[in-house]
Amino acid sequence: MLEAVISALHQLATLEYLTFLVAGVAMGLAVGIFPGLGGIAGMSILLPFLYGMDPVSALALLIGLVAVIPTSDTFTSVLMGIPGSSASQATVLDGFPLAKKGQAARALAAAFSASLYGGLIGALVLTLFILVARPVILLFGTAELFMLAVLGLSMVGVLAGQSLAKGVGACGLGLLLGAIGAAPATGEYRMNFGINYLVDGIPLVVVGLAIFAVPEIIDLLRRERAIAQQDTRLGAGWLQGVKDMWANIGLATRCAGIGCLVGALPGLGGSVVDWIAYGHVVQTSKDRESFGKGDIRGVLAPESANNAKEGGGLIPTILFGIPGSGSMAVFLGGLLLIGIDTGINMVEADLDKTYVIIWSLALANVIGAGACLLLSKPVAKLTTLPYVYLAPFMIMVITFAAFQATRSWGDMLALFAIGTFAVYMKRFGWPRPPLLIGFVLADPAETNLYQAVQFYDGWNWFWRPGVLIIFAITVVSIYFGTRFAVKTTPSGGGEEGKAKTLRPQIAFTGVILVLFLFGLFDSLRRDFLGQVFPLTTAVVMLGFVLYALWIKIKGQVDHPIAYDAEVDYELRGRPEAVSAEHYLLWLAGLLALTYLVGFVLAMAAFFVLFLRVKGRAKPFIIAVLTAAAVGFLALMSHLLVLNFPAGLLQAAVDMPWPLD
Repeated sequence: MLEAVISALHQLATLEYLTFLVAGVAMGLAVGIFPGLGGIAGMSILLPFLYGMDPVSALALLIGLVAVIPTSDTFTSVLMGIPGSSASQATVLDGFPLAKKGQAARALAAAFSASLYGGLIGALVLTLFILVARPVILLFGTAELFMLAVLGLSMVGVLAGQSLAKGVGACGLGLLLGAIGAAPATGEYRMNFGINYLVDGIPLVVVGLAIFAVPEIIDLLRRERAIAQQDTRLGAGWLQGVKDMWANIGLATRCAGIGCLVGALPGLGGSVVDWIAYGHVVQTSKDRESFGKGDIRGVLAPESANNAKEGGGLIPTILFGIPGSGSMAVFLGGLLLIGIDTGINMVEADLDKTYVIIWSLALANVIGAGACLLLSKPVAKLTTLPYVYLAPFMIMVITFAAFQATRSWGDMLALFAIGTFAVYMKRFGWPRPPLLIGFVLADPAETNLYQAVQFYDGWNWFWRPGVLIIFAITVVSIYFGTRFAVKTTPSGGGEEGKAKTLRPQIAFTGVILVLFLFGLFDSLRRDFLGQVFPLTTAVVMLGFVLYALWIKIKGQVDHPIAYDAEVDYELRGRPEAVSAEHYLLWLAGLLALTYLVGFVLAMAAFFVLFLRVKGRAKPFIIAVLTAAAVGFLALMSHLLVLNFPAGLLQAAVDMPWPLD
């Protein structure tokens, strides 16, 4: 162990590693500052750039990014009243009112101090757990690892939304999507429709960007206004915010502990940890009247918890290969991409890399918190920009990143198709984090399942003591999760979620039903080891989806399953507001134009048209922003030796013509 510690310290102290760590922190700050990206989408953008990188440098980028997003997304929560990610929703309740009182500086300083403290607590907990991790890991065989994945999926399904049917159904969609391509056991091609692009499955980066970035960008575009409408002056109180944290150090410690615990439980992650911490501070406070009106404790509690949960989330991620949240799911994919195997190797052969991860997490939190304090004033000014000016850059980045996954046209088409599906998931209250985690867990869960079936003679593996214990925990978690669910989003009930018509929802649920029926039909055509995973997934999920469909057909508009975001959307009462389909058509037009003239020319044309038609920008602004976009693409092409999608026009120009 001493040798591993020395090796880790040596790697961490090199100039190259520190440079990439700071670069990762900078990227994390950028991702967290702009609403519409979020941690999962931001990490998905980073993944294509890891190809060919040195594993140590790539690891520094990943850790720097994942560590500071929960810190930097506080900007949008406090200054704009818009959660920068799912982990900063509770911060809005008291952070935004403080900003409106002219105490934005105090709220930000308290939040960044609490985030730094929580991040360090998370790194400490992870360090201590590593010391006892090896004997714990050795107790788990393939059967227990499969059941642990089921436990994680059940927790995500229950706690990511108010409806059990929707939460578990979303998990099933991720599992089914992850089963596309070659079966791990037999090599049979499943659900690929004879399309070569689907032979190896859909890349994680495409799925992550499609289900998170696309819906959020469209959602923010529909607001048709500047990001922040209130006065963005920060006011005084920087030192007071730090004093507030130290005055409530006991509260910050307790909430950091909550964050570690929730993060370590597979599947809970950022969508619930801030609400648990916020609920804790409200329940344990004698004077509760000020919460929701600008109480600094309402900022300290969720911020200390959501940074500590990153350390806790790394426990199941690196030791068992079970991601603790959506961002951890992408992080796990990044580790596999750079050749780092999770599990027993992390505490044996790669113990030095494990310590590098832990200490990098702590160092990145220190750097990130300091940078956030320095950047507060310029970020506050940035929020006055109309979002319509920022959206084209985000669209350019996600399409560019998606194409780099396999450098195939299928990446672009998959991004648009899955992104369109995710827009309606968001509208009808189907939680998206379970889909991503189900997608990431599909391959390891299936591998462990078929190995358990082989090793223990069919289904006899289910009667192993460890499996039965985890199964019992899964049942208990589902029971308590549904009974005492934490409301993280408006997802039905009352007048705010009551749908006026259920026909659109019935149609969308019908599409999901057809997807599972196709998975069932396709799996029946495969050998036993190739069919057991998708067949089980499809059969189980059909029950949940049929239940959701039945509720809607009966017309129970006030049921949580019948939630429709269009009813209580911010634009309610504005019939002139454009629909989500309007912006989906813009994306479809960009895709078609790219197919005709190539990516660079299409993107330049898209910038000009979008900024003129939707942004009503002046010619000078259009020229500057378009030139900046084209310059960015040229720089990326030069530095990373990348090729962009070529259109029919370019293919015709490059075609060799006969001399006669």
